[in-house]
Formats: sequence, structure tokens, C-alpha cells
Amino acid sequence: MTAAVLVPVKAFGQAKARLADVLDPTGRARLARALATRVVRAAAPLPVTVVCDDPAVAAWAESVGATVLHCPERGLDAAVRHGTTTLAARGVHRVVVAHADLAEPRGLARLAGGTGVTIVPDRHDDGTNVLVVPTGVDFTFAYGPQSFHRHGAEALRHRLALRVVRDPRLGWDVDHPEDLRGSPADLDDLDDLDDLDAV
Repeated sequence: MTAAVLVPVKAFGQAKARLADVLDPTGRARLARALATRVVRAAAPLPVTVVCDDPAVAAWAESVGATVLHCPERGLDAAVRHGTTTLAARGVHRVVVAHADLAEPRGLARLAGGTGVTIVPDRHDDGTNVLVVPTGVDFTFAYGPQSFHRHGAEALRHRLALRVVRDPRLGWDVDHPEDLRGSPADLDDLDDLDDLDAV
């Protein structure tokens, strides 16, 4: 069974706006790029496709060994739908959708097994940090607040086996200043991010 990792990445200059109180625009862009690099590296040995609409992100993705997929539509749901549809056409049977802002991504490939849907919720059991879906199903993606519950309901709607994996590392994404302070990862070692020392 062929599996691949899909990482939707927005323009680094537009990322992490909710960290504006603790990081300037350059620091936020560097953090977003560093976190995304960790996620891509954590996908090994599975191949990685980065779906984006920004030339700088595309150049970065190629530099870290990912395949680039340009998404003409706006929004996370549309990007993931476009990515999974494209990967399905390329012969991929299972897609591991991983957010690009995971503090310490590990073991993404081990989540690819099975035949149903796997969800790794964030540590609040609210969002969906990692979602594994079969490509042969018309799965409706619904990211945002409460997406963990919506994606679980969607799996059940399709009568697919549902596995929930609560992983303290994969469950930690970086959206707010407090996410920087309590992370299980060493965020002070992200591509020489000196700005984080003051957080």
C-alpha cells in the first residue's frame, strides 16, 4: 500500500500572526520555516509533498527534498483536498496530512498503516494536527476549531475504522506565545532563532 505525507504550507511571511506580541515578522517567518523543515524531515522514509501557493515556500520545499504541488485555491481545506486528490491520481492510497507547525514531529510514517482514518488531535482535543485518510473516499476536510470532532464524525459517516492517537509530541503545535514556552521540543534550537530567547 502506497503512502505519502502531505504538508500544507502558507507563505512564511504570513504565518504565525498570533505570535506578533513576542516575535517580529522576520522571527515569525523564520520560526514557520524551521518548524516546517522539521515536519518534512520527520516524514522519512515516506515521500513528502508540500502544497502551497507561494514561490518562496516552493523553493524551500524543493531545497528540503519535498515535491511541490501548487494549489490554485485558497484555504486549508481546499489545499488538503487538492493535495489528496492529486496524490490519489499518482497512485497513493493513504495520505498522512501533517500540519507544518508541529513543535516536535516524530514517527509520521508509523501512522500510515491501517485501512481507516487516523487522527492525532492537538493537546486540547480540539484541532487536528495529523490526519491519515484513504484516498479512495470522498472525505470532507473541515479544519479549524473542533476539527478533531468533525473529522472523527466524517470517518464514521463513511463507516471507516477510526483510530485516535494522542501523542504529546505530535499533539503540540505552535500557534500562541504559550505554545513556545511549554513545548516538549527544543524551540531555542530552530535554525538559530535568537528571538525566541526573549519569549
